[in-house]
Parts: sequence; structure tokens; C-alpha cells
Amino acid sequence: MFDRYPVQACADDYVHGEVIAPHCHAQIQFIHAISGVMRVTTAQGSWVVPPGHGLWVPAAVEHDIRMTGEVRMRTLFIDPAALGFAVPACQVVQVTALVRELILAAIGSLGQAQREGRDHCLLGLLFAELQVAPPLAAHVRLPSQPRLKALCEAFVADPSRESCLQDWADQSSMSSRTLARLFQRELGMTFGEWRTRTRLILSLQRLASGKSILEVALEHGYQSPSAFSAMFKRELGHAPSHYQPA
Repeated sequence: MFDRYPVQACADDYVHGEVIAPHCHAQIQFIHAISGVMRVTTAQGSWVVPPGHGLWVPAAVEHDIRMTGEVRMRTLFIDPAALGFAVPACQVVQVTALVRELILAAIGSLGQAQREGRDHCLLGLLFAELQVAPPLAAHVRLPSQPRLKALCEAFVADPSRESCLQDWADQSSMSSRTLARLFQRELGMTFGEWRTRTRLILSLQRLASGKSILEVALEHGYQSPSAFSAMFKRELGHAPSHYQPA
């Protein structure tokens, strides 16, 4: 792919519910969607990528991608030596209007004869802007302990289901005290803290797909939109309306 040029920009469109099976690339990947929402999952957890944001995926990290809504994905594949800064882990960042236009300008045009100067300027500005892009805390961490990881993955697949620590302990054939210690050791937080944060991050998918704040709040275990909005803003730094379609 990179025999002649260190960066490739690609455009792909997907329908709601489509899944890209687990795979990896030799290059660093920057995944951005003009529309729709993506959930990208690796062995370390899941990242929700709403519109107006993009996800860094380091080279050789296996991941799958699940689509919510009609997703128009625009992706950069970058030779690590060309980027100029390290991408040690997956990270969601904000995509400004300038960065979006630079990505679109790169699609189908990089590496053409007689355009080396233009490409150098375009990529230099794009990489400089991406390096300082503000991060978004959109990471759902997953544990490594097999039984706990299976329970957490089932919850990520259906965050609306009601369950308590004792329910999870019964399902995993361990005491609630042992499970509570396991949560702290594996994830650095309590069961309740992990469940709340996971629901908030996954609610980004529903908000970005156009659901009302009331609907999303009720789907994620909140009795009122005001309680949901207060927790959402405290945890993620913006009100839920920030992630709804204009």
C-alpha cells in the first residue's frame, strides 16, 4: 500500500448495523466519520466515535468497528515514520472543520505526480492540527480476567439491562466481595463507577443518532433527563445536546 507514498486517505460508506470484523494494519490509522457513529473495540476496551471526532488506532492493534446510523467513514493510513509524533494507544479526539476539510482534500489526491509540494504542505498542516486536537474521554475499559471481561462485554452490548454487583457475582460464581476487589484491581474503579461511565459513553451513540435526551436517559437507567444531563456533563465535560445532530 505504501510502496510509493507514506499516507493513504480512503472514503467508505456503511449502513446502520454493519460490522467490520476484527483486523489490524501495519500503519497507524485515523478513523473519522462525516456522519454516523462508530464503536471501535480492541482487547483493551471500546471507543465511541461520534460525528465531529476521530479515533487514533496504533499500528498492529486488532480492532473491529460497529456502525450506528449511515456512516460515511474517512480514514487516514499513515506510515509511523511519516507522522512525526507517537500514537501509543487508541484515543478519540475532536475533529475541527479545518481538519475535516484537510482529510477530504487528501482523499484520492495524495501522491500524484507534480504535486509533491502541495502534498507536503497539506500533510504538514494536517498532522500539526491532529497533534494538538483536544481528546474526548470516550473509552470503555475492559478487564483482562476472563469471567469479568465476559460480563463487561455483555453489558456493553446491552447497557440498558438492570443488574447489581450481586447479580454479576452470582453469574461469575464468586462472592460479591471478591468481584468488588476484582473491579478495583482490573479497572481501578468500583462496579457502580464503571457501570455509570460505560452507560454515559455508550449513550453517545444514541444521542448522535438523533434520539432525544429523555429517550437516552431512560434507556440508560436514569429516571429523569436532568439527572442524566448533570452526570453526563460532569463526566464528559459537555451537555448531552453537544453530541446531538444540529
